[in-house]
Amino acid sequence: MTLVLAGALLFAASTAQAAHPIFVLNSLDANVSVIDPVTWQETRRIATGKEPHHIYLTPDEKSVIVANAGGDSLTFIDPRTAEVQRVVRGTIDPYQLRFSPDMKWFVTVANRLNHIDIYRWDGKELTLAKRIPSSKTPSHIWIDTKSTTAYATMQDSDELVAVDLATQTLKWRVKTGKMPADVFGTPNDKYLLVGLTGDDHVQVFDVSGAQPKVFKTIPTGAGAHAFRAAGDGRHVFVGNRVANTINKIDYTALESVMQFPAPGGPDCMEVTADGKLLFVSSRWIKKMSVIDTTTGQLVRQVKVGKSPHGIWTLDHAKRY
Repeated sequence: MTLVLAGALLFAASTAQAAHPIFVLNSLDANVSVIDPVTWQETRRIATGKEPHHIYLTPDEKSVIVANAGGDSLTFIDPRTAEVQRVVRGTIDPYQLRFSPDMKWFVTVANRLNHIDIYRWDGKELTLAKRIPSSKTPSHIWIDTKSTTAYATMQDSDELVAVDLATQTLKWRVKTGKMPADVFGTPNDKYLLVGLTGDDHVQVFDVSGAQPKVFKTIPTGAGAHAFRAAGDGRHVFVGNRVANTINKIDYTALESVMQFPAPGGPDCMEVTADGKLLFVSSRWIKKMSVIDTTTGQLVRQVKVGKSPHGIWTLDHAKRY
C-alpha cells in the first residue's frame, strides 16, 4: 500500500465519525468559517465583531465563545448547529479567553489595552470580578487544574505573571525569553511550557514552589507560538510560526520527540478526537491545513478567510 493511499484511508476513517462542524476564526475578515468535516467544504461564514482571535467552549459544551478583541464583544455559537446564540457586549478587548476547570471563573486578556479581566461564571452569565492592570501586550492564558491560579504571558514585556483567582491579585511575575506567547501547564501543575515567538524554543518553568524557576529549554523552531494537547496524556504540539514547522513534545520527559513541516505560518491547532489528525490555521495563506499526526504528512488544505487564527471543533481530543 502506498503512503498516499494509506494517508487517504486514515483520513477517511478519522473523519467518518466527525459530525460536528469545524470553526476557524478569520481575524481580518471579522467572521468565522464553518467547515463540514465530511465534505471538507466551507459551508458558510458567521459574522462576528472586529478581530476575532480565539475561541473557547463553555463548560456545559452548549456554546463556543468567540472573543472579538477589536469589537469588545463575545459571540456565543452553538457548536453543533453553528447558529449564533447571542452576543455579549462590553467585554473590553477580549483577545484570549479561558474557563477554570471548576467552571467558576472566566478569564480574558486585553492584548491591546494591557489588562487581565477576571469574571465570575454562574453557568449562564458573566460578571466582572476585577480588572487587573498588566504589563505590555498580554497574550495567552493557562489555569491550573485546581482552579486557583491563572497564568498569563506578556508578549512585549517578556514576562509571565500568576494571578490568584480567589482574591484577583498578582501572586508573582517572572522574566521570560523573547515575546512569550502561548502557555501550557502539565497535568500535575508542576511545569509551565511557554512558547517564545521571538526565539526558537519553548521555555519550561517549575511553578511548584512559592516562586517560579526556569527549569530548562526545549529547542523547537523559530517563532514557537501555540500549543495543543495531543490527547494521550503525554504529548503536546507546538507550532513554530516563523519556521513553518510543528514539534511534538513529550511533557513527561520535557523533550521534543518529533518535528514536521506545517505551511503558511502555523498558529492555532485542534486535534481530532481519535488523535490522528491535526487541524492548523495557516495564518499567512488563508487556509486550514490538515496534518497526519503519525507521519507528519500534509493531508489536505481548506480555503478560509484572511488571517485565520483560532480553530475549534466539538469532536476534539481530550484536554490534559
